[in-house]
Amino acid sequence: MIAFVGAGPGAPDLITLRGRDRLAAADAVVWASSLVPDALLAHARPGAVVLDSAGMTLEDVLAVYAIHPESAIVRLHSGDPALYGAIGEQIDWCLANGRDFEIVPGVSSLAAGAAVLGRELTVPGVAQSVILTRLPGRTAGSVPAGESLAALAAHGATMGVFLSGARPEELQAQLLAGGGYTPETPAAVVVRATWPDEAVYETTMADLAATVRRSGASRTVLVLVGEALAPGPRAGRSHLYSPDYAHAFRRRSAPGSTAGRPA
Repeated sequence: MIAFVGAGPGAPDLITLRGRDRLAAADAVVWASSLVPDALLAHARPGAVVLDSAGMTLEDVLAVYAIHPESAIVRLHSGDPALYGAIGEQIDWCLANGRDFEIVPGVSSLAAGAAVLGRELTVPGVAQSVILTRLPGRTAGSVPAGESLAALAAHGATMGVFLSGARPEELQAQLLAGGGYTPETPAAVVVRATWPDEAVYETTMADLAATVRRSGASRTVLVLVGEALAPGPRAGRSHLYSPDYAHAFRRRSAPGSTAGRPA
């Protein structure tokens, strides 16, 4: 069995229990030292073969799978494997070669970034959608038509931009070009969320590029943009817990009513 395991954003206790258990049972672990802290390897069993994929190609990784046909293998990916995890081609190999596999989801750096900021990314009356994307560089040819950063920014939704810290001026220009954000729109730069050297910078779109430059980081940078990031009290209230909003598990009650409250 090959398990594609999400390591989480960085902190070793933010891997899921299932991910920890898969590491503890693995005969071989392939991990990326450039993206996953080595503290995560503490969950691996003594004696497991541990290989660093930082300098490996896809073919190198697949060769590891091929020479361990009966082994329990963990491919340890940063964050959640479903987001920029490059697992699609590995899954194709498993299907073509009759290898059993599973995907163990992980805590994304998006969730970690929101947590360290102390923000909810969806706010009633402000933002009800979250767009996850990246600024294309040498991979621009793989971006579908209509998914340019400017086109997505036109929606004005909360946006999480991954893998784009190396070109902050272009990032800022593209986000503003969409028309959904203004120079005053709140933004945040989160560097290595939950790592020991985590850094968080709250800013605005007008100062986004300068803020990224000031952080000194170009990798492991998450940029969050949108009105949901504004500091201060939330203007809107969720219907879910409003006394005048009924749903399948609660009847409507008058404001101030004690109906449904524990004695």
